[in-house]
Amino acid sequence: MAATSQGKASGLLLEICVDDIAGLEATIVGGADRIELCSALGSGGLTPSYGFMAVAAKAPIPVHALIRPRAGHFTYSIDEIAVMEADIHAAREAGLAGVVIGAITDTATLDIDAIRRLIKAADGLDLTLHRAIDVVADMDVALDLAIELGFSRVLTSGGARHAEQGLAVIERLARHGAGRISIMPGGGVRPENAAHFLAVPEIRELHASCSQSYSGQDRLVDLGFEDQSVRRTDADTVRRLKASMDMRSS
Repeated sequence: MAATSQGKASGLLLEICVDDIAGLEATIVGGADRIELCSALGSGGLTPSYGFMAVAAKAPIPVHALIRPRAGHFTYSIDEIAVMEADIHAAREAGLAGVVIGAITDTATLDIDAIRRLIKAADGLDLTLHRAIDVVADMDVALDLAIELGFSRVLTSGGARHAEQGLAVIERLARHGAGRISIMPGGGVRPENAAHFLAVPEIRELHASCSQSYSGQDRLVDLGFEDQSVRRTDADTVRRLKASMDMRSS
């Protein structure tokens, strides 16, 4: 079973999102502290397969599964919520340390009823509220609800396309939640801009893909099995981002 600790007792924590075995291995080699396990990162990340969860559970660092049954909006039907509950049970059965969840209503507020169902399914697992918070109408109200519901952290870009553009909102949320919940910037976080986020005293965790772009194989591209340009987790980029965080915490 995977470790249940949520990173180092002190210092800054780096979470890397991965959607394949090679990315999982690169993240560990690069020295990350936690993994967000997904599929289809090109679509913003979807729920990983049970097989992927089972393999990832053997990692020497905590692994949290993203629970998102499809691309697109975060307003889910009863059947989709049932799918997510089953996927959360699979994450626990596989031995993962936590899950990354979220849902909103058609009026752009956190869907409390849906989230409570997911939290009940996740009993005993660490909880992260994902970037559904970036599309709510009032992020401060949503943050208070996340605290009330018992989330450990909120992953957010500050409501912007890239976290750097949403830094002012991220800073406001971090101050608002200080001592009650962790605000984890994500969305375009890189070694080159990590210092901007870490300059906010309340921010102790960063989320990144640490991916690099590669050209797809011509034959696979021609047959539609691969995109012209693909992104893959890069161990050296993970290492550089982690080193920049360690320098900041020293």
